[in-house]
Amino acid sequence: MNVSDVLKYGHEMVVQSVDGLPEPDWLAPGVCGVWSVKDVIAHLAATELVIVDALGTLVASSPTPHLDVFKQKDPKQNDKDVAHRREWTVTRTLAEYTDAAQRAMETATRIPLETTHRAGTLPWYGEEYALDDFLVYMSYGHKSEHCAQIAVHRDHLKARTAKPR
Repeated sequence: MNVSDVLKYGHEMVVQSVDGLPEPDWLAPGVCGVWSVKDVIAHLAATELVIVDALGTLVASSPTPHLDVFKQKDPKQNDKDVAHRREWTVTRTLAEYTDAAQRAMETATRIPLETTHRAGTLPWYGEEYALDDFLVYMSYGHKSEHCAQIAVHRDHLKARTAKPR
């Protein structure tokens, strides 16, 4: 499996899921529980920052503040991440996500192929898992789930505004 492709196609899926979405529709709740599209993108941005930190551990020795928080496994962390970004504009929220996704893709290119397939590379994730396993779930699968929710939300909004014949 090619981790660069996993990251690239996951990112493209997110971008396509919100393409052309009017700003008021970004703010309507109910996409994922009470979360709006903007909240989902804020959540994906926070997750992408964890991914950037995780990838960074394989190419450099630098601080990993987002990964450190993730490892604490606080069941309320997702809501905290969204609340932190609550007052942000749609543009700023999407920009944070996009920037983090670009950083993840760039960092992934610096990781040797053999490292991406080797089990135990991220011991905190599980000795039996490799980096590509982590990214399939944490990046692509996670984005797929939320993009499907956004698609359903868009369909509901479209159905509400459709005029009967």
